[in-house]
Amino acid sequence: MGEIYLTREGRNKLLEELDRLQKRKPEVQDEIARAREHGDLRENAEYHAAKETLTNLMKRIAEIDSKLSRATIIDDLNIDPNKVFIGVTVTIKDDDGDEYEYTIVDEEEANPSEMKISIGSPLAQGLLEHKVGDVVEVELPAGNMTFKILKITR
Repeated sequence: MGEIYLTREGRNKLLEELDRLQKRKPEVQDEIARAREHGDLRENAEYHAAKETLTNLMKRIAEIDSKLSRATIIDDLNIDPNKVFIGVTVTIKDDDGDEYEYTIVDEEEANPSEMKISIGSPLAQGLLEHKVGDVVEVELPAGNMTFKILKITR
């Protein structure tokens, strides 16, 4: 597994989730202990549900730990602020004159409803390393589109 890039906000969200999960772990372990007291574990649905919950919780804790150990904070990178790269917010205009503003983030933080697109998305890949004023043709799943880069902010 390779390095991942996170904003400070994205790292903080992962840390908050990790804290919540770690606080939940003893509660789930208590649920397992209580369920064990009900007798035969082979037919104890409460026990099996709590064990499954604990397994999923532990998987997610391990996943977050792994991501945090491999994370580089985008804000700490020495990136040319005049070019589109991970961590920037870019405003673009299409051929119809419609404007869009996207923040380019790592896959971990991507959330289209918040206008955060993955660095691996076709749009982000097409915009990478271009500057304000550049007109870029991007190959999207729906076909090729042309965009003009209006603004880049960090």
